[in-house]
Amino acid sequence: MTEISTLGEFGLIDRLTEGLAPFNASTLLGVGDDCAVMNYASDAKNRVVATTEMLMECIHFDLTYTPLKHLGYKAALVILSDVYAMNARARQLLVSMGVGRKCKLEHLD
Repeated sequence: MTEISTLGEFGLIDRLTEGLAPFNASTLLGVGDDCAVMNYASDAKNRVVATTEMLMECIHFDLTYTPLKHLGYKAALVILSDVYAMNARARQLLVSMGVGRKCKLEHLD
C-alpha cells in the first residue's frame, strides 16, 4: 500500500485523473491546481473560471488557535487566490461547510 503523502498534491491529482479527459467542448482547462476554465460564449471575455477547496482541521487550521470568523476569511482567501492566479475576476463565491452535531449555531454566526 502506498501512502498518499509519498505522491504529494500534484501526484495524487495525476493519479486520480489518469486517462480522464474533458468530454464537454466548453471545457478549456479541466482538473489542475488552480481552476477549471469553461467557455459558454463565442468571445473570451465570457469564460467561466471555477474552483473549490476543502480546508481540514488539524491540517490547514487548528480551532484551538483559529477563531471561526478568521477561518471563514481564510477559506474565502484560499479560493480567491486560485481565481486571481488564473488572472480572473471573482464574481461569486460558493461555500461548503461540514460541522459536527454538537457545534453550536451561534458559533457559525
